[in-house]
Amino acid sequence: MTIMQPTTALSVIIPVYNSAAILPELVRQLAELLPSLASAHEIILVNDGSRDESWQVIRQLAEAYPAVHGIAMMRNYGQHNALLCGIRAARHGIIVTMDDDLQHPPEEIPRLLEKLAEGYDVVYGTPREEQHGLLRDLASQITKLVLQNAMGADTARKVSAFRVFSTRIRNAFADYRSPFVSIDVLLTWGTTRFAAIPVKHSPRSQGVSNYSFRKLLTHAFNMMTGFSVMPLQIASFLGFGCALFGLLVLIYVVGRYLVLGYSVPGFPFLSSIIAIFSGAQLFALGIIGEYLARMHFRAMEKPTYVMGDQTNNDTSISHQKERP
Repeated sequence: MTIMQPTTALSVIIPVYNSAAILPELVRQLAELLPSLASAHEIILVNDGSRDESWQVIRQLAEAYPAVHGIAMMRNYGQHNALLCGIRAARHGIIVTMDDDLQHPPEEIPRLLEKLAEGYDVVYGTPREEQHGLLRDLASQITKLVLQNAMGADTARKVSAFRVFSTRIRNAFADYRSPFVSIDVLLTWGTTRFAAIPVKHSPRSQGVSNYSFRKLLTHAFNMMTGFSVMPLQIASFLGFGCALFGLLVLIYVVGRYLVLGYSVPGFPFLSSIIAIFSGAQLFALGIIGEYLARMHFRAMEKPTYVMGDQTNNDTSISHQKERP
């Protein structure tokens, strides 16, 4: 592995939930690694309403390690909400996010940074092999499918909580206020330069994952309704399909009557009319939903644009020609 020169300033953000027994070892490994990677660094531990002694451990670690900064949430808000809190508190140019259970080995961070240096804005560390059960893996794949629709990026199938990205991207969601948060979707508001590389994914050293099958499905549903108009589009397509089916049945009934001179009395005509009007109603609701979705996205205060780098040219110079 290539040894990087310590020229980059790093902020490592870790959401913490019931990990009092694991945190000391995680911080120790990071404290040994980060000085060789960064000219300046910080470790932000966001306690997301833990029910064990995690906050006391964080306070002890902050006293023992000057680079550690602890933030205590008032209650449990969720992993992505805690990450957003830490991202907004970060002071350095590159952010690293990782879990608190040592499943994301700190020694893989240099590989992510090397990939980021190739010109990407976000790099994910995708596990080579999933360490979860069948139901958990199934829920994870469903979540990634929904995320792919919300992100509009192929990299969505390779997202991971182990990621590095440029801190300037947070300007894209500086005004985001919705309680439903997906960091990966918010990152797409600021860039399209995503990449993913396979990394080692260690087994959880203690306890079990806090992301159950039910929580992953809930997260997928929140993303689908909070960051995507896919449910509204499904309603529109379903309505259009029902209306088209009813119209075809009506054409069949009328055509049969014109050709054969008779038809089944009442039922085909009535069913076609019901299908047409039911489909029209669903289609109209889908259109109304599209307008409501635009109001919903405005309420999230999604930025019109986000500025990156600028040149030092003086833009105040007038280009008007002098009159003779």
